[in-house]
Amino acid sequence: MKAIILAAGVGKRLWPVTQHRPKCLIELGGRSLMARYFEALAGVGIHEAVLVVGYKQDMIRSAVGTGLSGVRARYIVNDQFQRGSITSLWKAGTEFDGDALIMDADVLFHREILRRLVASTCPTALLMDETVKQQTEECMVVVQGGKVAALTKKMPLHYDLAGEGVGFLKIARRDTGNLLASLGTHMDRGEQDMEYEDALLEFFDQTRVGFERIGGLPWVEIDFPEDVVRAEREILPKIG
Repeated sequence: MKAIILAAGVGKRLWPVTQHRPKCLIELGGRSLMARYFEALAGVGIHEAVLVVGYKQDMIRSAVGTGLSGVRARYIVNDQFQRGSITSLWKAGTEFDGDALIMDADVLFHREILRRLVASTCPTALLMDETVKQQTEECMVVVQGGKVAALTKKMPLHYDLAGEGVGFLKIARRDTGNLLASLGTHMDRGEQDMEYEDALLEFFDQTRVGFERIGGLPWVEIDFPEDVVRAEREILPKIG
């Protein structure tokens, strides 16, 4: 299994904090988010990471080089990085030659969260924090009939269970064709400004995607300056 880390975005909402660095290089507790990712990957036995880069990619290449913590790094360049994240995941399409772990690059998380996903008995699965109810723009994992029906900010009227998605997807090789077909439908329509989550409805319809609950484990997606404050004050003390 390899990790595909989506790290191409501009992250404008964090510029007051990042000072125009890629947000995956934010340092928390003396280590960058990206360094923490590589440490966590090594801890669950994943030794290859493909980074999709774009915005200020030279800074990421300088920080990561050929790898960290015993995990090898390779790079794919998304020259459309100012558009939606669908362009980054689509660019990585040639890497789906085996089981993969797709990861957004802006999450501070306890390593048990990643271990739980990798160890899931579901070949293809998402993480769901079932303790979170949608308040504003949380991207929610929606479960219907024992499988994931959507990963969305627009909640349906009827569902069995829901919780915030962490931003990591484990996908089995056998299901990657459905993933690429779902993305390709929207790319062919010229919908490059959408987020990749919004382009997966067909994928969830055609694929049995399981889920792992991680409620109670510390994590935070870092999109806004206040998320950095929460990461430092609430999350870091719980994960070290």
